[in-house]
Amino acid sequence: MSEHVQLQPVDAATVTILVDNVMDALLPGTPTVRRAPMVWDTFEHEPLMAEHGYSLLLTIERDGHRQSILYDAGLGRDTLVHNMDVLGIDPSELRAIVLSHGHTDHHGGLVGLMQRLGKRRIPLILHPEAWRDRKIVFPTGKEMHLPAPSRSDLVQEGIEVIERRDPSLLLDDSILVTGQIERTTEFERGISSHLAQSDAGWTEDTWIWDDQALVVHVQHKGLVVLSGCSHAGIVNVLRYARKLTGVNHVHAVIGGFHLSGGFFEPIIPPTVDALAALHPDVIVPGHCTGWKAIHTIARVLPDAYVQTCVGTQLSFMASTVSDAA
Repeated sequence: MSEHVQLQPVDAATVTILVDNVMDALLPGTPTVRRAPMVWDTFEHEPLMAEHGYSLLLTIERDGHRQSILYDAGLGRDTLVHNMDVLGIDPSELRAIVLSHGHTDHHGGLVGLMQRLGKRRIPLILHPEAWRDRKIVFPTGKEMHLPAPSRSDLVQEGIEVIERRDPSLLLDDSILVTGQIERTTEFERGISSHLAQSDAGWTEDTWIWDDQALVVHVQHKGLVVLSGCSHAGIVNVLRYARKLTGVNHVHAVIGGFHLSGGFFEPIIPPTVDALAALHPDVIVPGHCTGWKAIHTIARVLPDAYVQTCVGTQLSFMASTVSDAA
């Protein structure tokens, strides 16, 4: 790529974890990391819910204006809207929705969100292959079906579906959707047991090409990168974000890194080594990362590591002195 995407720097970016696998009311915060208030009286206040799903709210501030988009929607029909209600987040303020890929644990909550919003023409950006019906076949022979989102249902609810393979910019060129991510590392090789329905029946869908990330450039800090499951490989994701933007420093990376289970555990060491070489200031592995990879990341990058948790808000503010190489 000869020319960089013209991603406009922002004055601040805030990432709120709306859905994730973990909820821990006792986690401490920091000036950058604000945890949800502890709630013990569930008769008076609804608690936040965790599940095997993922959803992030990205809010950017530029020239005094704040705007928000939703990245993924979790698994359960109502988990996302429930947690938004508990956190006091108004879904009607969303400017757009971006789907990281077509797996059910990232789009299941769209149904509940659309019912809450009503027939509002909100843009939904996704890769064309996100519509593929999929499954994973485990070595035991057990299968896990991963139904795709329903295009007809979304359109019926008033969603403006936008399919893009290439990079695209949102909110006055302040947020980058990477589109299809280049696969350049030797160790991030997709999922061999992943299949998709086609005219020929169930066929290999190893690479999951619809995987895409969000990128924001916080002025004088560097890139903040959000990744849903990192089926492209989290190192590929970060390298591609740097290539697209021309910004070398990754200030923060937040997302699922898909390093869980016997198939992926052998690539934990090269993945963490490559992450350490990028020197992120903040790293928040969640969802499908897996406990072994999370422990390794926390050990190798102790100053950058942040424990994920539903309701956590991470704030990234521009600095007056450039520290982005």
